[in-house]
Amino acid sequence: MPTYVDPAKCDGCKGGQRTACMYVCPNDLMLLDSTSMKAFNQEPDACWECYSCVKICPQGAISVRPYADFAPLGGVCLPLRGSQQISWTVRFRNGLQKRFSFPIRTTAEDSIEPPAPLAQDASLEDNRLSTEAAPAAGPAQAMQTSAAVSEPDKQRIFRTHSPRREDA
Repeated sequence: MPTYVDPAKCDGCKGGQRTACMYVCPNDLMLLDSTSMKAFNQEPDACWECYSCVKICPQGAISVRPYADFAPLGGVCLPLRGSQQISWTVRFRNGLQKRFSFPIRTTAEDSIEPPAPLAQDASLEDNRLSTEAAPAAGPAQAMQTSAAVSEPDKQRIFRTHSPRREDA
């Protein structure tokens, strides 16, 4: 089931040009109605149900039916995002509730180094990573060049690797 925006809870992210759900939707499905200043899913059939908009909505106005593998039909799954963790409340049809909390980050903020600059000789034509410099001449270059084989060597290779014929 695609996302549903509850108009009673949605405040349009305080009237900005883009709402949080518009910014985060990987399929660009969420729009802001300019007259009511409420967000809505413009094409529900194309929704991936990825929960990105559900998790980011500051008002908790967006809901989606949970996947059947963790909440059966009729269940509700509500996220509550904090600065360090995200907590999920799963409410089942029989009234049972379960809560789960997970850290948002597994590394300290600003602890990941930015990627290295591109190598000077980077090219789309070779199979190196963009940050790898060309290796010194060695086995890799030898594999890319053709080698000349002498006629006696060709004959020897042909004799040793050919199936033997039995003369009748």
